[in-house]
Amino acid sequence: MSGAALDLVIRNARVATAADVFTADIGIAGGRIALLGGGLPAGAAELDAAGRTVTPGGVDSHCHLDQPIPAPMRMADDFETGTRSAACGGTTTVIPFAAQAKGESLVAAVEDYHRRAAGRAAVDYAFHLIVSDPTPRVLADELPGLIRDGYTSFKIYLTYDDLKLTDGQVLDVLAVARAHGAMTMVHAENADCIAWLTKRLVEAGQTAPRFHAASRPMVVEREATHRAIALSELVDVPILIVHVSGGEAVEQIRWARDRGLSILAETCPQYLFLTADDLGLDDDYAGARCVCSPPPRDAANQEVIWRGLADGLFTVFSSDHAPFSYDDPAGKKPGGNEVSFEHIPNGIPGLETRLPLLYSEGVLGGRLTVNRFVELTATNPAKLYGLYPRKGTIAIGADADLVIWEERDVHVQNANLHHAVDYTPYEGRRLKAWPAKTISRGKVVWDGKTFTGRPGDGEFIACSAPSLLPRRVP
Repeated sequence: MSGAALDLVIRNARVATAADVFTADIGIAGGRIALLGGGLPAGAAELDAAGRTVTPGGVDSHCHLDQPIPAPMRMADDFETGTRSAACGGTTTVIPFAAQAKGESLVAAVEDYHRRAAGRAAVDYAFHLIVSDPTPRVLADELPGLIRDGYTSFKIYLTYDDLKLTDGQVLDVLAVARAHGAMTMVHAENADCIAWLTKRLVEAGQTAPRFHAASRPMVVEREATHRAIALSELVDVPILIVHVSGGEAVEQIRWARDRGLSILAETCPQYLFLTADDLGLDDDYAGARCVCSPPPRDAANQEVIWRGLADGLFTVFSSDHAPFSYDDPAGKKPGGNEVSFEHIPNGIPGLETRLPLLYSEGVLGGRLTVNRFVELTATNPAKLYGLYPRKGTIAIGADADLVIWEERDVHVQNANLHHAVDYTPYEGRRLKAWPAKTISRGKVVWDGKTFTGRPGDGEFIACSAPSLLPRRVP
């Protein structure tokens, strides 16, 4: 191959994949990896990794961007600001949710979401579906058709009045997933238990943000996780339990795996780096910043989650980025008011900080191998949602989505992040690394100081069938 054929060559890279670590130059042509090896011919442009670790661009397979929600609430990040933030944190593919509203068409929700994304995304993206109203038409026509068209994963809820499904509806959706080879994600919390606890807390005047955790104790997640597993077993289809927060849900997943059931699991940064104390130790409303569901638990449960990441219990590590600004009448202060905990919009921002947090405290902190880091943050999500091997790995023919890591002292400050949210729950945290370069399909979109991508450069990618099932763990 002549030198002119390579658009970009990255020299002296310590390449890390889910399976290997090796030293090589990476040759890129037409947005894809064309060559891996030593002494590659010159490219039109060159970067010297100088022995630094290079990993696949992150695949954030659980994030929310510009998702339609009831007024007055509004997400702070759209596809432009959200994907800008993703790129600056090393993520080159995002999979947010096209959400069906009850009484509306699922196809119409997908069409609306494409309009929201068109011309705005700076990195590549796919869509999950949210199924909130599985009518006969949705089950027989819309959902199978969308799966064929590349929307091969969908999320269902066991909580939230405007989203939750009955057990019978869950079984109907799982049956469609089994018949058409799709992956179902389950938000597992018991809605009736939460409503019962919330009513009593509010009646007792216990309405501060910290009581959000009291309304959603681990038993609420444990029961719903067990129920989701049982429904999955009945239909004989894999499911993914999303944003697992602590030991009781983990026990249920290990129990299911021991029975040979195909149960996958996801967790998120908030369950490693936040605790219930971050919702406030008194009635200060500032704790609203960390209201998310399930809520963060305690330090002992953080250790359970770390163990599950290291030993294979967890399949993917996602941000669950839910961007509601704090000091905003469309965000954490609905209508400009400090409201009771049950009315605070759920979710925290995390697209940009997901990879640096896990790389710093997991890889450099000695808790995870770099291979496991790549598996959790790029390879497994790409496999699980039908994007592999185009995404999630460093291999000839794969998209040239790459992160060059720089090991340095980083002081997390919201002022230095690139989302449109007015806070980060990780403000002040000291990290050991940050991406020095993020490359999306051969183009540098983050140079270590400045976002260099452009809205509209990101492409929609249709997903194929999942290619990943869980492995057994001790």
